[in-house]
Amino acid sequence: MSKRQPTRYRTTNWSSCNAALKRRGSLTVWFDPSMNWEGLPMGRRGRRQSYSDAAIQTCLTLKVLFGFALRQTTGFVESLLHLVGLAWSVPDFSTLSRRQETLTVDSPYRGSDGPLHLLIDSTGIKVEGEGEWHRRKHGGSKRRIWRKLHIGVDEGSLEIRVVEMTGNETGDAPVLPALLEQIPEDEDIASVTADGAYDTRRSHDTIANRGAQAVIPPRKNAKPWRPTSAGAIARNEALQACKHLGRANWRRRSGYHRRSRIETKMHCIKLLGQRLTARDFNRQITEVHVRVAILNRFTALGIPLTHPVA
Repeated sequence: MSKRQPTRYRTTNWSSCNAALKRRGSLTVWFDPSMNWEGLPMGRRGRRQSYSDAAIQTCLTLKVLFGFALRQTTGFVESLLHLVGLAWSVPDFSTLSRRQETLTVDSPYRGSDGPLHLLIDSTGIKVEGEGEWHRRKHGGSKRRIWRKLHIGVDEGSLEIRVVEMTGNETGDAPVLPALLEQIPEDEDIASVTADGAYDTRRSHDTIANRGAQAVIPPRKNAKPWRPTSAGAIARNEALQACKHLGRANWRRRSGYHRRSRIETKMHCIKLLGQRLTARDFNRQITEVHVRVAILNRFTALGIPLTHPVA
């Protein structure tokens, strides 16, 4: 029996993709003179904020993108404003730290044509602690703290649509309902693809309640569930398909291989830093959302379009 040959792919937009990659590395930073840099009236008593949320997010974006500390960020933004001839004041490091705790990050996305195909996964990000060499030589340390990042990626546009961050003691499946709640109710979800850690009743029921198809491989020791809900019925059908077709054929027919794209997106998030620099949990959430906004803007510049070749 001949061995099945792997599928070959060809990129069809090398010219535009190459231009997009060059724009990602451009050091040109544009400050729109019409931008609301100063804080707007908040509609209540008291002194208004000196800087708008857009100004704070701009500074934090440069901080994350270039790996600066807060004071370095202030000096960098001051120099950029001086070069473009804008006489704007710059928030100091304490203002950036204070506003980061409550900032609502604007993370735009374009979306894709048709119903949403959502890819979900999680990964750990280090917060503080000794280096890997010290851990290997002397063992673990109580000071080593990790956060677990849960994201959902639009399979069509490759943009991050949903984000949630928890402690490392939280499992993957319990966070799935919170992720799907971030998708508007009037937006159609065609499928939700995740790994075997999400093979739970609550996950399948939550996906079925949104009218979506769950592309989740059953556990290897999985048993049929009582068909008391639409999610349990769909999961039992997937279990029977795995038994009759084999797991490899089921993954190929169900499109489970698309989950590799979210693995790539996780790698891109960690390219912006293997650890979080903020110490407070709320500030860490803001730092993660700033990373997501950066990656979505990179994706909007252009991505490679690949097609299978016969």
